[in-house]
Amino acid sequence: MTGMSGAGRSTVGNALEDLGWYVVDNLPPQMIKPLTELAEKAGGALPKIAAVVDVRGGKLFADAQEAVQAIRRKTKVRVLFLDATDSALVRRFESVRRPHPLQGEGTLLDGIAEERTRMQELREMSDIVIDTSDLNIHQLATTIQEKFAEEDAAGVQVTVMSFGFKYGLPTDADLVADCRFIPNPFWIPALRPHTGQDPEVRDFVLGAEGAREFIDGYAAAMAPVLAGFQRENKRHATIAIGCTGGKHRSVAVAEELATLLRQLPGVAVNTKHRDLGRE
Repeated sequence: MTGMSGAGRSTVGNALEDLGWYVVDNLPPQMIKPLTELAEKAGGALPKIAAVVDVRGGKLFADAQEAVQAIRRKTKVRVLFLDATDSALVRRFESVRRPHPLQGEGTLLDGIAEERTRMQELREMSDIVIDTSDLNIHQLATTIQEKFAEEDAAGVQVTVMSFGFKYGLPTDADLVADCRFIPNPFWIPALRPHTGQDPEVRDFVLGAEGAREFIDGYAAAMAPVLAGFQRENKRHATIAIGCTGGKHRSVAVAEELATLLRQLPGVAVNTKHRDLGRE
């Protein structure tokens, strides 16, 4: 990955990391070959690597084109170039009040012009060129996700977490639902020692009046929310389901809700039971 300073390399690097890429920032071009060799030795531990190469490398950057061509002869590689108009780059540098890396004693536009000259050949050999002039950071991240996400990769990773209200709300929850309207198995001696993961408790909870309607309705309500999260590039979400102690009702409801949410397109779901082991 390379491109103009201020065109969004940090945003793209973060987006690639979210997709499971191993990102190396400000890598001297001469280190690209050793990096690929390391990846080969690591087997599947480093399946996807993104190296950020730019003019911050100073004189070392002059070898970037040659280094990329050498790697292309041996392995699959794509060059992503980020560009933006002069006016967009000026606005961005002025907003963060930082000088251009090639500005020296000149003006900001002098530095941008010099960088365009040095970048021209690398831009011409790039496989993907993205103009970020009119993109905010969320739109840019979404663009990267669309271009680099694997076909079967989930758009959003959802954690459905059960918890007990008496132990406090989960601090990392995006959404919280209360299932204390369902009769509590705790008050039934035969069910008290068991948890919401056991069939007898699960059947009692899901068979209670209103329980099925609640779960089905909540899953239906989450469908447009999770679709919107994917459009806005919100990659992770936590849905917390609470009961009194986090052992019976919330556990059974969380498991059933997770089953329904797994049927939604682009959604990967796991469950977590925060308070299941508490007395």
